[in-house]
Amino acid sequence: MTQFLRHGVRLVLGLMLATPLAAAPLRIHAASSLTEAMNGAADAWAGAGHERPVLVLAGSPVLARQIIAGAPGSLFVSADREWMAAVAVAGALAPRSERVIAGNRLVLVVPATDRRRVRIGSGFDLAAFAGGGRWTTGDPDSVPVGRYARAALTSLGAWAAAEPQLARAENVRAALAFVERGAAAAGIVYATDARASARVAVAGVFPAASHPPIVYPAAVLKSGDTAEARAFLAFLAGPRGRAILRAQGFTTP
Repeated sequence: MTQFLRHGVRLVLGLMLATPLAAAPLRIHAASSLTEAMNGAADAWAGAGHERPVLVLAGSPVLARQIIAGAPGSLFVSADREWMAAVAVAGALAPRSERVIAGNRLVLVVPATDRRRVRIGSGFDLAAFAGGGRWTTGDPDSVPVGRYARAALTSLGAWAAAEPQLARAENVRAALAFVERGAAAAGIVYATDARASARVAVAGVFPAASHPPIVYPAAVLKSGDTAEARAFLAFLAGPRGRAILRAQGFTTP
């Protein structure tokens, strides 16, 4: 009986060793503003015969801090260079893998029922535009869209008056939701976020020169540095990936 059991164990172990384990799907940590684009890219990747990646979508600071704390993943796609740099300093990026895959524009949005439109330039008064009510964007101390918004308003001379009325959001989609619900009279978000919602309207576009260029760097993570991960990054940065991004309103870097 003992000899039979030993033979059975050897047989099972032999089968386990001979049968390759199924590879885990790619795990993509991407900024929330990329929600529609990354879902489109994941669908296209799966349509080409690959396993569909698992998408982890949140604000760039949340994702970066999770990765630095040891969260496993295949790629990180940030909405700015600063959070990508933080992950790099922590030693979590695969060597020579970072690439910029897209750009964006900064816009002022209002609820869809608000018909006001404004030409945004030097002297633009956001505090007056909000009518004494709240306006929103990502927290300027950490969230990329908030950093861009603060830079733009500062360059236009509007930040000091507008800051006291700011409702700080944890990410750009949370800011968009504030405007959709009417909890804020206006919001500063990316053009792609405004495009994704039928419940807001673009009241104005910030001059590109009023803030640093909005770019989306992507890199393979050291914890998931595989040929599949690098191939997916090449796909995102290549013609098909950029076509998907452009279809969602992103600009080519």
